[in-house]
Amino acid sequence: QVQLVESGGGLVQAGGSLRLSCVASGTIFAINDMYWYRQPPGKQRELVATITSRASTNYADSVKGRFTISRDSAKNTVYLQMNSLKPEDTAVYYCKISVDRTGRTYWGQGTQVTVSS
Repeated sequence: QVQLVESGGGLVQAGGSLRLSCVASGTIFAINDMYWYRQPPGKQRELVATITSRASTNYADSVKGRFTISRDSAKNTVYLQMNSLKPEDTAVYYCKISVDRTGRTYWGQGTQVTVSS
């Protein structure tokens, strides 16, 4: 059984910063890619950032230059540093991981990020 626990969400003013963390626990032999998604109110969930097992990264155009994804493989943890936050970044943020040779994926429960104008 694999569990993901996110933390670091909250309320911040526009222009501020937050750092999200997501820790994976359970029976994991290897974590492949790690992801951050978000779901704004009334909208579909969207991919924000990806980091591969070799630490290659990709970002949605809307967050490029403002958000940074990183990982600590020894701690089974993925981070999302969010700077220069905008009201449109308001959403529930979810982490997802792909594990082992099966590529099975697991989701976290989500953490709320609210950016006030």
